[in-house]
Amino acid sequence: MTNDVVAAAEREASLKTLGHVSYLLHAIVAVSAVVPGIQASIVLLLIAFVIDLVKRGDALGSWQESHFRWRIRSVIFAGLAYLLTIPLWLLFVFPGWIAWMLISIWFLYRIVRGWSALNSNQALPA
Repeated sequence: MTNDVVAAAEREASLKTLGHVSYLLHAIVAVSAVVPGIQASIVLLLIAFVIDLVKRGDALGSWQESHFRWRIRSVIFAGLAYLLTIPLWLLFVFPGWIAWMLISIWFLYRIVRGWSALNSNQALPA
């Protein structure tokens, strides 16, 4: 094998490992948002988000690029949804709780779907 092929294989393996770490951190936060009594720190999500932002350039042109985009968009969309539903908490506690639970379930779904695709070496849709 040539040095280029070896380097590309090592890059793919490194990005996949990084993807597993990022999905794990996302999953810890997502599960803790859905399961009552468990609270993970938002810091874990921010760490994963920053890692994804910093390392996404390394995945350009590979099937793993879609995973970086998927994780980044998942965090941004969930964050915006949480912010937009804050008034429900201020005006009516129960609808706010339902809204946040639905957002959390959606976020958990995104993490499970993405991690499953990563395990299968599959790209995610744009």
